[in-house]
Amino acid sequence: MLDAPRPHAAAELSAHDTRAGLGLRLALALGASAVTGIVANTMLAGSLPDPAVRVVLSALGSAALVGVALFMLVVRPLARSQEVLNDRYQAALADALTDQLTGLGNHRAFQEELDRQVEASQRYGVPVSLVIIDLDEFKAINDGKGHAFGDKALAHFGRIMTAGIRRVDRPFRIGGDEFALLLPHTEAEAAKIVVRRLLAASLQPPLRSETDPGSISFSAGISALPELASSRAQLYSQADTAVYAAKRAGRTDVQIFDARSAPVEDGSGAGVAVAEVIARGWLRPVYQPIIELKTGAVLGVEGLIRPVAPAPFADPGSLFAAATASGHLVALDLTCLETIVAGADRLPAGTFLSVNLSPATIEAPEFSTAALLSILARHGFPPERLVLELTEQQPVTDLERVRLKLDTCRGAGMRLAVDDVGAGNAGLRLLAELSFDVIKVDLTIVQRSASSAASSAVIESVVSLARRTGAMVVAEGIEFPEQLHQLEQLGIVVGQGFLLGRPGSMPGVDEPVTVAEPITVVSEPTPAVASMSAWRQSIGLPVA
Repeated sequence: MLDAPRPHAAAELSAHDTRAGLGLRLALALGASAVTGIVANTMLAGSLPDPAVRVVLSALGSAALVGVALFMLVVRPLARSQEVLNDRYQAALADALTDQLTGLGNHRAFQEELDRQVEASQRYGVPVSLVIIDLDEFKAINDGKGHAFGDKALAHFGRIMTAGIRRVDRPFRIGGDEFALLLPHTEAEAAKIVVRRLLAASLQPPLRSETDPGSISFSAGISALPELASSRAQLYSQADTAVYAAKRAGRTDVQIFDARSAPVEDGSGAGVAVAEVIARGWLRPVYQPIIELKTGAVLGVEGLIRPVAPAPFADPGSLFAAATASGHLVALDLTCLETIVAGADRLPAGTFLSVNLSPATIEAPEFSTAALLSILARHGFPPERLVLELTEQQPVTDLERVRLKLDTCRGAGMRLAVDDVGAGNAGLRLLAELSFDVIKVDLTIVQRSASSAASSAVIESVVSLARRTGAMVVAEGIEFPEQLHQLEQLGIVVGQGFLLGRPGSMPGVDEPVTVAEPITVVSEPTPAVASMSAWRQSIGLPVA
């Protein structure tokens, strides 16, 4: 169960001002005060009795010693803990952003680098080209020669990409047989020359060595900012359209996006569609249990949202992407929150409801604690049972505004969680600069914990930090028994994921959860296959 709301810490760690620095300055300040006192009292020594002088000097010296002791015993170990956590986090983050088969950046790394390159292009007016590459007939390679040969071909193509580009260019594997290449300071025609060279290299006859699987054909599409596209979404869409044009032209081809042959895009269509979803309430709440791992007790649920027909969005990701691009994110966030709260009327007393809010929504003028309390009051939901999850995947523009708004939410009884720790560009910034009641470790770190020492080290450090602050650590994305076993060894006591319960209608959270078969896609709940205690016993874990 979550603890009662805690008051803010007396001193918060900022990105540029560590606790160690603050403690050292405190000790120096006290020492300086002592020196000043010594000088002043020495000057007065002629008018004060000797015992009085000694008492004053002794008191000032004691104050300086207290400052130094405070720094050595409290501040310095905590700062060292932050440094160790940051080092481990950086190592695990590098591991989490790398495709293990090819050594290139993975899909998440691509999304983050694409954001950076687009921002740089728009800010400084420099070109950037995006190339999307799709290997031709790769399914036939896998089916005809086996997946091991297919993996060898993918790794070989990764080496071709790395060898054929500049140091500043960024290659990625973003899907099974799909790759991407970001070329900063490069216009579309120059990018085409680079990709044609890569195609020529990949079509070279085999060297008859174990590491060379032979010729590889691909189709590629190119777009560029600001030459052809004006936004991130348009850049990706145009490159993707050009790939399919190359496929239709017979494959083994490289094409630049051609607006004359592409369908006309309605820039306002997405915004109108999102507004209609909000106005008509084409949304359905689903809830995923948050479980105490040892007992299977449901401590709370995370409320999520799904678009429903006739909404023109297939999944929440496309809905929120359209809302962000069209300026409807705040309205959508608040509508989703109200939909989730309205559906949580059967949530038993003593359990909490966790909901996601983006930093952009919290920073917006339309968002306020009063608006949030009004939503809760309409549905009779106590603010003390609501946990606001602030995602780490989106940057915080105005940290001080976010801090003030979250302070008022906490003052009204709500509790705060940092979501996706280990996932986004923000790194450990939110953890360092804001106080949280719950720390949720991103599924990428969790799912690598059983096989990656770096990811395990990050989890251990997060657990250690949480113990110092009194926060609860929740591991997200638990899908397999070996992950659960490893997490418990690392000190994790609370988790959520498809192994423990999938998002669905409000579960019967007054009884211990049952365990479903591990899966890889989000869908409705499936019948349980074993009780938590029996399942734990079957894999050698202690039973409460």
